[in-house]
Amino acid sequence: MADSELRLEITALPSLPEVRPGDDLGEFIARAAPDDLADSHVIAVAHKVVSKAEGRVRVLEQVTPADRARSLAADQDKDPRHMQVILDETQEVLRAEGGVMICVTRNGLVCANAGVDASNAEAGEVILLPVDPDESARRLRARIAELRGVRPAVVVTDSFGRPWRTGQTDVAIGAAGLAPIDDWRGRPDALGRTLRGTAIAVADVVAAAADLARTKDSSQPAVLVRGLGRFVAPADGPGAAALRRAREQDLFR
Repeated sequence: MADSELRLEITALPSLPEVRPGDDLGEFIARAAPDDLADSHVIAVAHKVVSKAEGRVRVLEQVTPADRARSLAADQDKDPRHMQVILDETQEVLRAEGGVMICVTRNGLVCANAGVDASNAEAGEVILLPVDPDESARRLRARIAELRGVRPAVVVTDSFGRPWRTGQTDVAIGAAGLAPIDDWRGRPDALGRTLRGTAIAVADVVAAAADLARTKDSSQPAVLVRGLGRFVAPADGPGAAALRRAREQDLFR
């Protein structure tokens, strides 16, 4: 297919039922997906519903904050119980300033507040990241394949801030069946020059694009992406873990 014929189509799936711990999220998505769902498609799913289905929810009244949580909460103007949950999910605190905590999560992500968030949660609850987002994506992909007979790629997304830029964009924290990176190093550009540093973060681009097809106050956490079949494979692949920069290459810590 010529470049001029490439087409990308991004559509939010119809609203899903309210997701609760133990719910079959894969079945919800399989039911909401259109009749023409295909192996070449990608389904991007906001991590909040994945986390809810997996029971990754903490009730704050059941949390007892320790001294460190109380001290950090006072400095960051946060609920000490919320702070304790953040610390429970944190491998390392990189920065705590101005109401923002930059943490390394236990599964190696670097993000604000270890991904612990009260948005789209019931009152008095906070939602955590999945324990293993890549495994979450693999399970969802397998369940959709079981129910629909096709095996689209699955990306689990979350909103991240970026150094040096304001605002947030969704990134891939989990993936299955999608090449997470399109590495152009050693390949020629349009003028024949050899590219030396270009590696496109395909899974992150999919996550960001999918977020434009829904609003933050909608009940449409799943988005169908058509037109990226060249990046979709039968095998689940390395997942979004391949997008994490090695610590020795990280210039910010």
